[in-house]
Amino acid sequence: MAKTSYIFGPVPSRRLGRSLGVDLVPAKTCTYDCVYCQVGRTTEQTCERREWVPLEAVLEQLAEGISRRPDYITLSGSGEPTLYLRLAELIEAIKRLTDIPVAVITNGSLLDRPEVRRDLVRADLVLPTLSAGSQEIFERIHRPCPEISFADMLEGLVAFRREYAGPIWLEVFLLPGLNTDHLELQRIKDCLQRIRPDRVQLNTVSRPPAEKDTPAVPAAELERIAALLGPNVEIIATNPKGPPPTPADVREEDILTMLRRRPCSIEDIAQGLAIAPEQARRLVEDLFGRGLIRTEQVNLRWYFKA
Repeated sequence: MAKTSYIFGPVPSRRLGRSLGVDLVPAKTCTYDCVYCQVGRTTEQTCERREWVPLEAVLEQLAEGISRRPDYITLSGSGEPTLYLRLAELIEAIKRLTDIPVAVITNGSLLDRPEVRRDLVRADLVLPTLSAGSQEIFERIHRPCPEISFADMLEGLVAFRREYAGPIWLEVFLLPGLNTDHLELQRIKDCLQRIRPDRVQLNTVSRPPAEKDTPAVPAAELERIAALLGPNVEIIATNPKGPPPTPADVREEDILTMLRRRPCSIEDIAQGLAIAPEQARRLVEDLFGRGLIRTEQVNLRWYFKA
């Protein structure tokens, strides 16, 4: 029986450089079922926090993974990381293990719970999401658990800003026809003024989304929205840039663990694992020929999925 892998990458991140991912929930366990999610449709929708994966096994694999010296150790992956009950213990253990900063990518849905905020203040960087300014659009984009309301989610983000001294980089994921009209953007802007994140990062569809008919916002429209929302807004909906690839000893399983968590292009794989694009292409072609991965095209760019 193959050993479950809780660590993946490093993967090239548009926000975090080379990011070593730590997956704390089974695929796809989440509080949301977002229409744009690159991991796919949610199969286990829940708000229950528990030890979904064994902490000791995560730390054992992480001790091996940090030898690649990523820019960040990132708690993210197949679902919502704040669902992990031993999150605080994990972050503290990582800090004893290495000086690589710990980032948490969260949808922010559980931040109205004081215990979740207490766990997250231990991280070096927190990257939550706010993609709506109203209950109606919140439900249409995120399709949350019934017990999660837009108002509670927003108040959780506001409370976390008061309690957390570290940087907050807030993602606003934009979808044409849902949250790009003037009224909804003004509502989002009002929310941003309450939350006061250090950065606001605009994103849109660039990898295969859960709902295949979900379009991307054009570049010119992103620029217009960035100007509307304020001075600390940046657009991250571009291809990730990483360091020049160098030869490395990469296994098939390294690539498969990446592709189980997110669709990647040849360039993504090469940058994340620090190998030449030609080597990544050879490995991918072999995996594709054996039926272990498949392809999907988005915005004229080919991505691979396990």
